[in-house]
Amino acid sequence: MAERRVRMSRKILVILVAVGVLAFCLGMAGCGGSDESDGKEERDSIIIAGSTSVQPLSEAMAELYMEQNPDVAIEVQGGGSGQGIKSIKENIADIGALSREVKSDEKSAAAAEYVIAKDGIAVVVNKDVKVENLTIDQIRKIYTGKIKNWRNVGGDDRPITVVSREEGAGTRSSFTEITGIAADGVDHTTKAALVQPSTGAIKKTVAKTPDSIGYISLNILDDTVKSVKVEGTAPTVDNVLSGRYQIQRPFLYVVNGHISETTKAFIGFIMGEEGQRIVEETGFIPVN
Repeated sequence: MAERRVRMSRKILVILVAVGVLAFCLGMAGCGGSDESDGKEERDSIIIAGSTSVQPLSEAMAELYMEQNPDVAIEVQGGGSGQGIKSIKENIADIGALSREVKSDEKSAAAAEYVIAKDGIAVVVNKDVKVENLTIDQIRKIYTGKIKNWRNVGGDDRPITVVSREEGAGTRSSFTEITGIAADGVDHTTKAALVQPSTGAIKKTVAKTPDSIGYISLNILDDTVKSVKVEGTAPTVDNVLSGRYQIQRPFLYVVNGHISETTKAFIGFIMGEEGQRIVEETGFIPVN
């Protein structure tokens, strides 16, 4: 009987030791895997959220910066300029990206603003549209539904299909404010407009939709659509820099009052010579 008890005690001891070893291994994240986990936790991170127009520029900046600084991880998200403000206000992003000025009711969320680039907004039409130039007044009347046929602005007798960004988009805010489509805080864009979620989507929609008109960032302008002059001036980088082309806007980064040293260093990179070179290479207009 005594011998049987000793064997039982030994079995219990072995089981307890095994359980203890297993618990220790789990606590150390898999016995030897702790070094990899610790390395991931120590990597600094930056989240950028906001304008889809600024997004390709942010992605190009982030790619080069991470190559030069492998200890930093940068995630770039879209969502629109309004989302950029919301993200820094709710502390879910380090940087908000805007393709328009900060509105008065958003100022409290943005502790600092950085103009990282400039951009022109090109007015584009389907390639079958026989109109080469529009005035600001004509653009306003087309987008508010007062002009509905191309014959009223020198084109064929065809109904106009209006294509626009969604409400809250920075490109739409800039375009409607500059052209007077928005007045006294109210956007009067026609309800008949085909609403698209990005400037790239507007370009694709205008390219495949006969008799349509839209507006896109200058850097994605190509021969799939036709740009029209505005007040006799073509949408070019030189005309934006000279101020002759009227429909233009800033690209902004905004931060809240809790900016990290990692984020400060990244913004410093963007505003420096190397960052501004990327601005130019991606088709936007440098500010430095």
